[in-house]
Amino acid sequence: MASAAAGGHEWTPARSVAGKANPWLIVGMISLPTFMEVLDTSIANVSLNHIAGGLSISYDQATWVLTSYLVANAIIIPISGWLTEVIGRKRYFMISIALFTFASFLCGIAPNLQVLIIARILQGVGGGGLAPVEQSMLADTFPPEKRGMAFATFAIVVVVGPVFGPTLGGVITDKASWHWIFLINVPVGILSLILVQLFVDEPDAIKEERQRRLSKGIRIDYVGFALVAIGLGLLEYTLDRGERLDWLSSSTIATTATISAIALVAFVIWELRHHDPVVNVRLLGVRNFAISNILMFTVGALVFSTTQLIPQMLQQVLGYSATDAGMALTLGGFATLLMVPIAGRLTDKVDLRMLMFPAMVVEAGALWYMTGLNADISFIDASMARMFQSVGLPFLFVPINAAAYIGLPPSQTAQASSVLNVSRNLGGTVGIAYSQTLYATYGQIEQSGLVYHLNPLNQNYMDWMDKATSALGGVGQSMEGRLGTLYQIVQRQAAMNAFIDTFHTMMIVVLLVSPVALFLKTQKGAKAPAGAH
Repeated sequence: MASAAAGGHEWTPARSVAGKANPWLIVGMISLPTFMEVLDTSIANVSLNHIAGGLSISYDQATWVLTSYLVANAIIIPISGWLTEVIGRKRYFMISIALFTFASFLCGIAPNLQVLIIARILQGVGGGGLAPVEQSMLADTFPPEKRGMAFATFAIVVVVGPVFGPTLGGVITDKASWHWIFLINVPVGILSLILVQLFVDEPDAIKEERQRRLSKGIRIDYVGFALVAIGLGLLEYTLDRGERLDWLSSSTIATTATISAIALVAFVIWELRHHDPVVNVRLLGVRNFAISNILMFTVGALVFSTTQLIPQMLQQVLGYSATDAGMALTLGGFATLLMVPIAGRLTDKVDLRMLMFPAMVVEAGALWYMTGLNADISFIDASMARMFQSVGLPFLFVPINAAAYIGLPPSQTAQASSVLNVSRNLGGTVGIAYSQTLYATYGQIEQSGLVYHLNPLNQNYMDWMDKATSALGGVGQSMEGRLGTLYQIVQRQAAMNAFIDTFHTMMIVVLLVSPVALFLKTQKGAKAPAGAH
């Protein structure tokens, strides 16, 4: 029996959002706004220089365009399940689309940094609810034996979006202006609102659950909301700004990290004791759901860290433009698109563990392949490295989403979706912060090691200096000129070695996490613990 066919979820067609329409048509409609939102998590990355120039601000100030969005996103995602239950799923989905669309328009016409940051915060609040609600809709619309293909569509949105974001952002910025990376969302958002209103249904079962909840009165967990907002908001800030401010050597980062840790610990304790929590952390007591979150965290870290590291390597070491570096990722995006339907089919037919564990090994192998790169690689070499990694991602993302709902009661799909998306987003942020810290640390170590050998007692050093005199022409006649050229070469090689060391460390981490996938339970052993309901 396929693991995907777990009946622990007790699926019923009464919870489907398709109504009388074709469910696959509905998938496309609800995926459109989510793709728009996921794209926006990375589309602005390559446009920061243009935004800084257009608003007459520094590059560091422009990075707040990214930070503000991520912090708002991090706060809203964990409570999106609760908001869905209180407001109504379809209504909350449409409010999120409308707010995201309006905020995108404000971003596009922002006259200064202050307005742009406020608009990005609103955009993050609106966008934060889209992916969890879509995931919840898919879990309720498709029976377990068909969920693999449904989540395969979701994988296209969530995994491929961040890959194409930088490339699309670079093209739009170069051909038009940075304003259009936001304004392009407006017509898509309006179209999405119309389609959702006309075709997406709010099932009677969902309405009845909401009415039962409201009949008892809306009891807002103010303490839980405050703790999760402070905890995740400051954690996102700490991870996003930590590398720039030199981590704990900065009093600001030390303070935000400490407050975040205290708030998150207090949040978990409070929610476990609260009878109507804003986030149902008891769901993590279900083995499959807990393991799925660990694996989803890892996938988020892999996707986002390498999406930043590879273009960074190509720009710093090989001198690529931002657009060309983004294009190097495109081949991997197409590889993911090709593999997603296959992953969806297999998820519905085979033991999920037999997909996830080999896929984790493939990811480790892709990182090992990247450790063999050098400063003279071609565009094809860089593209192949990304493609190797991208082939395995669908065989992780799709089965993870299918496994997460095994053993969960149907009334908890909204809460489960929000927690799972927290893991993905947080994994991405941690992955970027961890990989950038590794790169900076290894860069210092590698440069120190290379410089140590550059002295008159080293015959190779003396030979190079002699040859440089004739090879460099006028520049080579002076000691300063030769040393300057040599230092540039050393910096380039140290940077390349640092990237290789970072990929190597990430490979070890992936290998250590891989066996976790084997501890998943199939339907028979998966039960929701008391209190998960």
